[in-house]
Amino acid sequence: MRLTVLGATGSIGTSTLDLVARNPERFEVVAVTANARAEELARLAIRMRARHAVVADPAAHGALKAALAGSGITAAAGARAVCEAAALPADMVVAAIVGAAGLGPTLAAVARGTTIALANKECLVCAGDLFMRAAREASATILPVDSEHNAVFQVLERGNVEQVEKLILTASGGPFRTLALEEMRGVTPEEALRHPNWSMGARISIDSATMMNKGFEIIEARHLFPLRPDQIDVLVHPQSVVHGMVQYRDGSLLAQMGAPDMRTPIAHCLAWPRRMGTPAERLDLAALGTLTFEAPDPVRFPALRLAREALAAGTAATAALNAVDEVMVKAFLARRAGFLDIVTTAERVLERMAGTSGLGEMTSTDDVFAVDATARRLAGEIAGTEP
Repeated sequence: MRLTVLGATGSIGTSTLDLVARNPERFEVVAVTANARAEELARLAIRMRARHAVVADPAAHGALKAALAGSGITAAAGARAVCEAAALPADMVVAAIVGAAGLGPTLAAVARGTTIALANKECLVCAGDLFMRAAREASATILPVDSEHNAVFQVLERGNVEQVEKLILTASGGPFRTLALEEMRGVTPEEALRHPNWSMGARISIDSATMMNKGFEIIEARHLFPLRPDQIDVLVHPQSVVHGMVQYRDGSLLAQMGAPDMRTPIAHCLAWPRRMGTPAERLDLAALGTLTFEAPDPVRFPALRLAREALAAGTAATAALNAVDEVMVKAFLARRAGFLDIVTTAERVLERMAGTSGLGEMTSTDDVFAVDATARRLAGEIAGTEP
């Protein structure tokens, strides 16, 4: 299989390449991309014998070229070069660029009609209708990498979807699942980054702590699966063993289970419709003994409500929500904003944009980027987060 990995130096990208390295006879790496970590990307490209390596940051081009000197691997830089890498002939593109920056390259891959292993949820949060329409028009196959959506994908009987009552996305509850609301006001970035179960990048770790990530996953699920928003539920499951469930009208509840290791859903996508081996830990249910579930607390975790409201308002609202979240997570990590400011600022920005007709219909990616820019500007003004 010819494989391109967008966002190769992130947690999803490195997990993907770990599986590739364990199965070298199955994969041929066409291209790998990163934002700015040139030396790390070069090491991965050489190890994987990739043909092309691209950094989005032009300032990192020289370092990439130097690190690849004599390897025969081409080096390029810039946003356009990343999109060109995504559009190279490949059987599968793993879309793992974090944030709205992943939209353009992933759409470039979609336009080729290839199979997309989608780990960039912002493609659907920011441009769900446009993205899925483009996939249909190009006959591209979209395979969900997120553990929850991959779980649902595995147990959803596509030919029997009209018999589904609801799907359930599970959430660990993050590091502050039992923390009082007042205590959350003073939490530090270091505390928020300490996820109890998963090893993830900085932004998704903070989004897990606020449960904004789960709100985005509700939006993502709405675009991936032919179900109504009121058929998508969230259940807090601290052990992170049950990743997703589908409940049918006859009372059957089908669940996908596994250790909290992203190599499992990634491998499912890489080998689909077959299976491949992974080094992921096997579940020992007898040793686990107990699995617990609880409803999410809407008072301490208002991000879920806000995400549902944005979904009801339309794609412009969900794009704005993502933009504010990106700005505020960055500000929190830089200690220029408090933990609770992330969600409260997002709510204020959405209210202001709705009041000024800033959340109209979006018909192109230009509209998406315009909404994104407006929401980022307002977030900076409201929260005073500009450096």
